[in-house]
Amino acid sequence: MIWETSPAAAELEEKMMSWLKRMTGIPEEFAGVIQDTASSSTLCAILSARERFTDFAINEHGPGAFRPFRVYCSAETHSSIEKDVRIAGIGRENLVRIAMDNSYRLNPQALARAIDDDTAAGLTPLCVVATLGTTGSTAIDPLDEIAEITHRRSIWLHVDAAFAGSALVLPEYRWMIRGIEHVDSFVFNPHKWMFTNFDCSAYFVRDPATLIRTFEIVPEYLKKRTASPVKNYRDWGIPLGRRFRALKLWFVIRNFGVEEIRARFRHHIALAKELEEEINSSPDFELITPRTLNLVCFRYRPAGIDDEQEINRINELLERSLNESGRLYLSHTKLGNRYTLRIVIGQTNVQRRHVVEAWKFLREEARSLKL
Repeated sequence: MIWETSPAAAELEEKMMSWLKRMTGIPEEFAGVIQDTASSSTLCAILSARERFTDFAINEHGPGAFRPFRVYCSAETHSSIEKDVRIAGIGRENLVRIAMDNSYRLNPQALARAIDDDTAAGLTPLCVVATLGTTGSTAIDPLDEIAEITHRRSIWLHVDAAFAGSALVLPEYRWMIRGIEHVDSFVFNPHKWMFTNFDCSAYFVRDPATLIRTFEIVPEYLKKRTASPVKNYRDWGIPLGRRFRALKLWFVIRNFGVEEIRARFRHHIALAKELEEEINSSPDFELITPRTLNLVCFRYRPAGIDDEQEINRINELLERSLNESGRLYLSHTKLGNRYTLRIVIGQTNVQRRHVVEAWKFLREEARSLKL
C-alpha cells in the first residue's frame, strides 16, 4: 500500500515507468503508475477530470448542483469508456459519440461542433477520450487536431492507446503521439502486445498532484514516517492494496531488451502487411479498412453475391466454421454494418509459416461452405 511496506515494489515501479517513457517517447514531465487494466486507468482519468473541474468539490460534497458533464469519444472507442462514465456518475446519456471519417477515426470538426453546441446548451464539456488503435480496426484518432481543440477549451484530454501504444517503441510510429504536449493522461497496456502477462497497464498523467488528491485518503494506520518525495502508489488509483506488477515488466524488458522488442514488433507488422497483400490480390476476399499496424480486417465476398445481409451471413458462417475446427480462432466486429473478420499477428513467437498456414486454411474453409 505504501512505500514503507515494500520499498522494492515502489522503487521498481517508478523505475519501470521511467523506462517506458524513454522507450516510447512519452514526455519526461509525465508521471507514471501501473494499473491493472486500461478500464481502471480511464476511470482514474475521468474522475481526475471531474475533480479538477470542480476544485475537488464532488469528492467533498457530492455532485450537488453541477451542470451535467459531457464526455466525448468516437463510436469506435472501447466499451469500457461507457462503463467508466457510468461508474463515475456522469451517466451513459452524457457520453457523446462523435462521428468518424472514412477510416473510422474520430472527426475533429465534428468534435469541435459537439463541444460548442453542448456549451451553448448549458452543459459542461469535461473530458475527451482519443483512441490510438481502436478495438475494431486499430484506427488512430488524429491526436494533434484533437489536442488543439481540447487545449483551446481547457478540457481534459485522455488517450486510450491500450493496444497500439506499444508500437511507440518503434521510432517510425511516434507520429501517433503528435500533440501529446496538450494531453492530460495516457494509457497503454504492455499485457496486450509487449509480451507481459496480464495484468499490467501503464498509466501516465501530466499532473500527478490532481491524481493523488482525487484518490488520497489517510486513516491513522496508513500515516507514514517517510519523506514526501517517496511515492505511495496506493494514492495513485482505486485500490489500496497493490500487486507487484512492475516485477514482471522488468523481467520482460530485461529478457528481450529494447532492440529485440522492436525487432519482434516489426516482424509482426511485416507479416500483417504480407497477409494484407494476399487478401488484396484474392478475388473472393476484400479488405474492409486499410491496415494500420498488425491487425488485418477483411471479409469473404464470393463472386456474384452483392446483397450485404447475405455477405454478412456468409462471413458469420465462415467464422463459426473456422473456430469450430480447432485449428484457427478468429474474432469479428462490424464496421459500417459489415461483418468483419479479423486476424491479429502479435503472439510472442509467431512465425511466417503460421500466417501462411492460417490463410491457406481460411481459403479452403471458405470454398467448402455450403451457401
